[in-house]
Amino acid sequence: MDLPDHPCPWGLRALRLLQERRIPFEDHRLTSREEVEAFKAAHGVATTPQLFAGQERIGGYTELATRLGLRPESAAISYTPVVAVFLTAGLMALVLSAGVCGFMGMAICLLAMLKLMDVEAFAASFRKYDLLTQRWRPCGHLYPGIELLVGLGVLLKPQASVAAQLVGTMAVWLGAMGMVSVGKAVFIDRLALNCACVGGNSRTPLGVVSVAENLTMTLMGALMLVGS
Repeated sequence: MDLPDHPCPWGLRALRLLQERRIPFEDHRLTSREEVEAFKAAHGVATTPQLFAGQERIGGYTELATRLGLRPESAAISYTPVVAVFLTAGLMALVLSAGVCGFMGMAICLLAMLKLMDVEAFAASFRKYDLLTQRWRPCGHLYPGIELLVGLGVLLKPQASVAAQLVGTMAVWLGAMGMVSVGKAVFIDRLALNCACVGGNSRTPLGVVSVAENLTMTLMGALMLVGS
């Protein structure tokens, strides 16, 4: 079985399925982007992981599940988590008369909560496209907590200029880095990945939603810096 150094959720599902069925396997890690691309070119595949039975290539998780007589978990895209987060935040802000700032603070906290539900899965998915996490791995595990602090900071509406500048700076940093990373992955590298913004097991495609989320966070942080 050939996996990237930090497997995606579907790779982890394949591993779990093999372990549950007690099927012995060898795990061959692809430890760099260059190795991954070379592997794809050599076998004529577009994604990893890929499973082999001897010299026969089985395919990915879906093919493995089908071969074992199981119904594979759906890989269809879904925007439901994103809609649920922002609709819930919007209704909460409306009931509490929290305004735009309150709405964004609640939305950020809810997004952080979804990431914190499975930090390992989030970090593995996030690392596929986030430039900073690719260079400093702990960032993927720290990100959900930092995002939660930013959301709470926005809800607190700090009056002290130092606190407002700190929250604003973190928001700008998270948003700007996110926009650069997503932009490179989608528009330059043209990668077909799932967005980790609503958790590591997301079926929401990386793209416009991700850019909009990060752009909003950047603008919100900039407004806090200007107003502090």
